[in-house]
Amino acid sequence: MNRPSSIPVPAQTAIPVTARTAAPSRHLPGDRDMWVMVLGDMLIFGGYFVIFMIYRSMTPEAFLEAQQHLDVDIGVINTVVLLTSSWFVALSVPAVRNGRHEHGIRLVYAAGACGVLFTALKLYEWCTKITGGQTNSEMFYSFYYVLTGVHLLHVLIGLVVLGVVARELRNPARRRVSMVESGAVYWHMVDLLWVVIFALLYVMR
Repeated sequence: MNRPSSIPVPAQTAIPVTARTAAPSRHLPGDRDMWVMVLGDMLIFGGYFVIFMIYRSMTPEAFLEAQQHLDVDIGVINTVVLLTSSWFVALSVPAVRNGRHEHGIRLVYAAGACGVLFTALKLYEWCTKITGGQTNSEMFYSFYYVLTGVHLLHVLIGLVVLGVVARELRNPARRRVSMVESGAVYWHMVDLLWVVIFALLYVMR
């Protein structure tokens, strides 16, 4: 009795291990040091926000009465200005990644111009409040000047950061996408903090 002849089985194409197991690469925008600083700043501001809410819950009527003197229109304009600046910064990142450095520089300048406008509006608001008698003798305005003052300091630092980013982009030998990403991370933090401050000081009743 003859044994059946073996049927040849086609060899399977070997798939490299790296091709089967490789996962999409993940990229954290900017430098890690910038993220550490940003997260630390947000933690500190978070403490300010908690303390503000505690004092507000103790004397809600006094806080609400003092809050009526704030100009919500200026607060809204400042919010729109900073959101617009963050939009410019967000657009500058892919522009630089795609090699459109001149366009990226213009977007960074536009974001900086918005930051300068925000600063001017905030200083104007402070002047009107101080001349109107709303000083830090009231608990609400103590928080108001501390929160907006520390935030304004971060805006000024952010303007310096954007200036450094623009300077680096103008020099072909020093152009780094990570530099633009780090500047964007910091500026988005400044924007986010203002949105929370605006909600606490101007909107919340």
